[in-house]
Amino acid sequence: MSLVEARGLRRDFVVPKRSVFERTRTQTALASTDLDIVEGSSVGIIGESGSGKSTLIRLLLGLDRPTAGRVSVDGRTVEASAPARSLHWLRRQTGLVFQDPYASLDPRMTAAQIIAEPLWALGIDADHPARVREVLAQVGLEQDMADRYPHEFSGGQRQRIALARAIVHRPRILVGDEPLSALDVTVRAQILELLIELRRTTDLTLVLVSHDIGVVQNLCDTVVVMKDGSIVERGATTDVLLRPTHDYTKTLLAAIPVIPAAED
Repeated sequence: MSLVEARGLRRDFVVPKRSVFERTRTQTALASTDLDIVEGSSVGIIGESGSGKSTLIRLLLGLDRPTAGRVSVDGRTVEASAPARSLHWLRRQTGLVFQDPYASLDPRMTAAQIIAEPLWALGIDADHPARVREVLAQVGLEQDMADRYPHEFSGGQRQRIALARAIVHRPRILVGDEPLSALDVTVRAQILELLIELRRTTDLTLVLVSHDIGVVQNLCDTVVVMKDGSIVERGATTDVLLRPTHDYTKTLLAAIPVIPAAED
């Protein structure tokens, strides 16, 4: 059974008029889309900028209202137009890591306050300090870092804090929207290893939006390829990356830079 199910999901946006004589136009960010995410799986969503990846994620998380179609999580329909409090059940099921770790952290809050925020926001009855200490260790940060502010951390450490915040309430689904792209190569490798370890030690279902096909190859067992608001190819990661069937997927893979072999 699918943990996340999308049927006929579509999102159109009204294009602003440039004059009073111009007709109202709409632009389709996401065409009618069906998607199933099985519990415990790891799904990578790839495609160029503007392909609809982030729009799809926002709709799956109930952060935006679809023009048409529906989303259900664990058999329960996501009503994006409902009051925020009525979606607490969905927020408890999901954790989200953004692209820019610094922009996603409140500079006025300590690391401990940032990490604990989902616990009090969702009304989770738990020993908050103990849980913060536990999740700090889980993401490889020292206990004495809890009282520091975001500007006192490196980029990689800030992303670890963002990851700790995303899993502190023990969600079933972890969503990453380009979570590694703002990091340098060395730090990216460290966070990648951390995500692999989290997948190994927990039952998290992972949904990862990424431009980096290498990251998807290492983390995801299933891949979804998007172009112009539509899914053009999907399947097991190994099959899609080694034997792509759609021309767009072949173009994406051909664009991956390759370091030429050194000549003798």
